Amino acid sequence: MVNKVELAPLVNDKYQDPLWKGGAPSPAEEQPAPRERGESPAQPSSCVEKLKKEVCTRQLKVEHKLAIAASQLAVEGQAKAKAKAKGKTKAKAKANKSVKKPKAKVDAASSWGPTGSCSICAHSKPRVAAVKEGAKAQRPWRAPEEKESNHRKILQQTVQSSLECFLFLQQPEEAETFLLMYHNSRSKRRLLNVDAYNIVMRSWARKRVHRLFSMLESAGLQPSLDSYAAALECMGRSQVPAKAIQRCVKQLKNDGFVVDELFQKCLFEEDEKEKVLRAIRIVQPKYQLPPPPRPKICKSSLLRAFYSRVSPSSGVSLQLRGLQELFQQQLEMELDNTVTIESVESTKPLTPQAIKLLATLRSQWHDSILRALQKSKHNMSKLPMASGYNILYPYLCLLPDEEYVAIMMQVLNTLSPQGESLAVLARDLGSKVYNRYVTQRKLRSRQLEKVQEVYKGYIGLLARDSQVGPHKYLPREYWEKLVVEAGFGPSLNLKDCSWPYVILMRLGMHLLELLVQAVRVPRNILNPRLEPRLIPVLYHIYSFRSTWQIGLIKPHPIFSQLVSNAAETTLTFNSSVIPMLCPPVPWTSPHFGAFVLNDTKLMRFVDGAIQHQLLLEQCPPVNLHPVLDALNQLGNCAWKINQPVLDIIISIFNNKGNEKLDIPPPVSEAPRPPAAPGNSATGNKSHKQELLLCKKKAAEMHSLRMDALYKLSIANYVRDKVFWFPHNMDFRGRTYPCPPYFNHLGNDVTRAILLFAEGRPLGPKGLDWLKIHLINLTGLKKKNALRERLEYANEIMEEILDSADRPLTGRKWWMNTDEPWQALACCMEIAKASRSPDPAAYVSHFPVHQDGSCNGLQHYAALGRDLIGAMSVNLMPCGVPQDVYSAVAQQVEEFRKKDAEQGVKVAQVLQGFISRKVVKQTVMTVVYGVTRYGGRLQMEKRLKEIEFPEEYLWEASHYLVKQVFNGIKEMFSATRDIQNWLTESAKLIAQSGQTVEWVTPLGLPIVQPYYRSKPTVVSAGAGSVKPDTVKQKNAFPPNFIHSLDSTHMMLTALHCLRQGLTFVSVHDCYWTHALTVDVMNQICRQQFVALHSEKILQDLSKFMVEKYCRYPWSAGEPPRAPCLQPFPLPGWLCPDLSKVPKTGRSSGPELFGDEGREVGSGPQHR
Repeated sequence: MVNKVELAPLVNDKYQDPLWKGGAPSPAEEQPAPRERGESPAQPSSCVEKLKKEVCTRQLKVEHKLAIAASQLAVEGQAKAKAKAKGKTKAKAKANKSVKKPKAKVDAASSWGPTGSCSICAHSKPRVAAVKEGAKAQRPWRAPEEKESNHRKILQQTVQSSLECFLFLQQPEEAETFLLMYHNSRSKRRLLNVDAYNIVMRSWARKRVHRLFSMLESAGLQPSLDSYAAALECMGRSQVPAKAIQRCVKQLKNDGFVVDELFQKCLFEEDEKEKVLRAIRIVQPKYQLPPPPRPKICKSSLLRAFYSRVSPSSGVSLQLRGLQELFQQQLEMELDNTVTIESVESTKPLTPQAIKLLATLRSQWHDSILRALQKSKHNMSKLPMASGYNILYPYLCLLPDEEYVAIMMQVLNTLSPQGESLAVLARDLGSKVYNRYVTQRKLRSRQLEKVQEVYKGYIGLLARDSQVGPHKYLPREYWEKLVVEAGFGPSLNLKDCSWPYVILMRLGMHLLELLVQAVRVPRNILNPRLEPRLIPVLYHIYSFRSTWQIGLIKPHPIFSQLVSNAAETTLTFNSSVIPMLCPPVPWTSPHFGAFVLNDTKLMRFVDGAIQHQLLLEQCPPVNLHPVLDALNQLGNCAWKINQPVLDIIISIFNNKGNEKLDIPPPVSEAPRPPAAPGNSATGNKSHKQELLLCKKKAAEMHSLRMDALYKLSIANYVRDKVFWFPHNMDFRGRTYPCPPYFNHLGNDVTRAILLFAEGRPLGPKGLDWLKIHLINLTGLKKKNALRERLEYANEIMEEILDSADRPLTGRKWWMNTDEPWQALACCMEIAKASRSPDPAAYVSHFPVHQDGSCNGLQHYAALGRDLIGAMSVNLMPCGVPQDVYSAVAQQVEEFRKKDAEQGVKVAQVLQGFISRKVVKQTVMTVVYGVTRYGGRLQMEKRLKEIEFPEEYLWEASHYLVKQVFNGIKEMFSATRDIQNWLTESAKLIAQSGQTVEWVTPLGLPIVQPYYRSKPTVVSAGAGSVKPDTVKQKNAFPPNFIHSLDSTHMMLTALHCLRQGLTFVSVHDCYWTHALTVDVMNQICRQQFVALHSEKILQDLSKFMVEKYCRYPWSAGEPPRAPCLQPFPLPGWLCPDLSKVPKTGRSSGPELFGDEGREVGSGPQHR
């Protein structure tokens, strides 16, 4: 998200190093952008000039800012130098001496070999050898990485990603020159860490390693394992005397490392591992690779039994050979990067002239963009690296020019007529380049070859005709076993090559600028009477979203008309948005899993934020095993398309849609703008408002139509295939499918066309569960018991069968339900099962859902041990399902009656207006931290819908929200106390300058990414700004509950895996076969009880006190003065973090019922 005005393309300061001269200003420093409210394009001739002017104004302000920021990193060293200097002459002499010193070291240092090709300088001072019994080696001081600011880390990452580009391009000279540009500057040197030097070492490893160890020491850095790996690789490739290798190994040990660690901790590409081993065996001929480390077992009390018990797991109903063929199809798709599929939209008769015209123009645009790109690269290449170098240049050389052009053409072809945000387009362009670079890097490093080899063995675990006992291994465990057995070759985890958000956005902006400049169209191409001159196809305009003014790139109407006239019948997508055609690669670490080639993050996070990734990297790998295994379980569920339902939906989609059935109509059905009125000012104003409303409606319709088109077209593309959805998670641990358009988290339409690829017989109760599920989808009988819902389903069997047989020509009962498309699909399944000779033997692929009832309040009731609240959200055994919304409405009505009897006017006016519908939204959002102000607005909206007297609207909504809060507090006595404690704790933590962190009961580390200033296009990250106290405190309670809900889902998923169940989830809604609903329900309840039998709040308090209070503290002690640690909390704040709210006295079994007992009675209520 970009503050107020998006950064325009990079035109001014073209060839300046953006690390120092390309930072974004803070919102306060941004210059006001032209306030062009209209949607008409800007003047064609001034588009690029406007972008230049905008960037020039902004970059001049930022130039000084980041230069100062970088210089501040060297303040300490400069201050010491000044203190020692006695005069200008002495200072200059001292400076000259310090500059010459490294050179003298290089010349005088002893080398590891007689030849200069592999000389690595020894350190000037001897080091103390590391002793295994615990003696620590003395190492040069360096700032601990965990204490470095995120700002500095991102700048370091930017330097490293540029060096990686030179390594990929096989340009070691340029890499070393680039490194020296920073190394020789006192202020810039602080941005170099040992990883930067290691990259340059690797670039020279095939020829020589030159001066880099000495440079490391002069920078105050100690060689790492990767440094020694690069040196030994060089020696393994060259004819180096054994004495040189011996000295290198000795120095490695003196630095506190052991040789085995080279092969246990370093990542290798191509044949690097073999060359390092060859060098080691020259001096240690009998050296053998260390045995693989013994797998560590998760120690979580919640999963101790899970990881120790052997029981069946679920595979897929495909044979080994079929899975191998599917893997090859998936690999080919990812290697192509894009997939072109047929659109399901029925088009008007094609006009050959329009198609030919658009094809001709695209060919011209392709050539024009190619020339502009080559000219831009040529201009950059002429500039020396020492001064005026543009850091984007190596990023523009990673791929063939044609690939950059193809990426830009793809963005152009998919641009909406309404335009798109600059930031979105720039990020999209930068990400496309990055993804193709990662693919090429995996190919060059031979990682893909190893993935193919390991995957070939891995599918043996999943195939129906597998010879591997699936009960012996989890997918992650079996993959890790195969990797160990594969032995030599590249590591499957690439060395970190991720690009910082700064680079992605700047590269995208540069490509976008080229696109705006190069793509033009004759003005008279559709109207010969107009002037025959070239005009830009794309325009930079400004618009408003809420109170933010943002930049947009919008196509000229002529371009949109050309595309519309051509009526193209294909859609092109990135391969990562299509469901996988083979089982996903299992997650084994935060860096590896999901797609075969496409780079996928384990955790989704805000653009530019890096805290989440750092936390995951610092987390012990064994602590992440439960999360990884749960994601693998969700991703291994195979799907197929419900073709009859899909065909019906497509037919309605192409017949002008149906808003009641959630199928958006085409834009041609949008309301027409009214005719222009006379000359009256009032009429003109009203007409303009109506025009704006019509434009807004048309834009909304286009967006909804395209979303539906993408989903249905992708579904149609895989209609005859089996497919999979790889999963990852957000920063709270909530899981999501990676393909964004078409997945089971979608709306009613999407869910209705999805079936499990694996079928299971219905069994004795399966048909009953299908009928109960259908009634749940209708929204009827919510307060009735299961038996009554089943009876109702049997009563309306005639309507169910009519809907299944004649969905569009019959009585259309299914159309009047809450979830009409899922209801129709269920009707069809019931009809097939009930008409089969033996319904119990009928093989069903249909997913049955079990939904939580006000899930957030369930967790609060369990945390607070609230008996009354637990009863209202179905945590206690009861004859009929309880409805918390109705219970709160009844409580509020009782309050109202008492107040009305005492003469309170608003209570009297509200008679007859209080209902479940009025209070539902506020009750639902209480768990998400809604304030009284927000609740009052919700109440006001609900009262307006039921035509409440307007003169009492404000007073009534204020009264109702007060009573709803009182009612919830009475029913959930500890809930508000817990919320208040969480909110106050987060407030204190944020005010101390830190973000709120916690660890889930499964060991997943979480940090809230809320800062006062959102990262801008070229911001160096959120680490340079303070946490947003308001967002941190308001978001902590709901995010904490979300993390508990995610933990419960993962526990359920893992135990369903051990029981051999098919299981997927939509957050708190769990899906399985009709046959296994009862088993899943039991597992779900057992894991909820197990989770809330833990000391969740006490563990959270302990974690916060240990993390944020920098000294030992115990209750009853007087406050101490805060210690001088980074971000210490004052002593008087620590008691607040340790004051866990009091809860009810009920124990787990008393509150939730016995583990084996069915708690709650509705299928939708856990």
